[in-house]
Amino acid sequence: MELKYPDNPWARYADDGITHCKTREEAESLLERLKVRFEECKLQLHPDKTKIVYCKDDDREEIQDEIKSDFLGYTFRPRLSKNKHGKYFVNFSPAVSNKAMKAMRKVIHEWRMHLKPDKKLDDLSNMFNPVIRGWINYYGRFYKSGLYPVMRHVNTALIRWARRKYKKLEKHQTRAENWLGKIARRSPKLFKHWQMGILPTAE
Repeated sequence: MELKYPDNPWARYADDGITHCKTREEAESLLERLKVRFEECKLQLHPDKTKIVYCKDDDREEIQDEIKSDFLGYTFRPRLSKNKHGKYFVNFSPAVSNKAMKAMRKVIHEWRMHLKPDKKLDDLSNMFNPVIRGWINYYGRFYKSGLYPVMRHVNTALIRWARRKYKKLEKHQTRAENWLGKIARRSPKLFKHWQMGILPTAE
């Protein structure tokens, strides 16, 4: 790419890569050349993951079949954005992918918070907040609101923990959520997503 196609910006991480072309014809030509080059190196482009994607936005309004793609845990697709003057426009941009969110929810489930009633809330913060912070730092760089459902899932797990830990909350979902919400408002730095404003409900 650097030697033969210096005018085509590209990025690679491990075995994933993406390159930019100005026209579909240019993209099709480059794709065929890459297939040949890979074969020369005894490699093969992934038949399902390799595709040409049209970066549709306000300046690119053609009708195309492929207008979104996943790369490094992000989904790139047309999204409604707002400029500094408050005007909305369509921008081709990234946000956390559904696949990445599913993986994060699986990790939260595997934490089994509700099976740790012997732990204090501070203990849970020390155990899991570094991971939550890492997710937010990585996936929150673009369209941070895309992470909100996962962060609410963390709150749900914490509420289950509270109900298991305290008898007075065991049979009261709303009471447990309000109890945790009051703590979140009082100590928002305890969990990184609380600092973002993703708090349990509190009366």
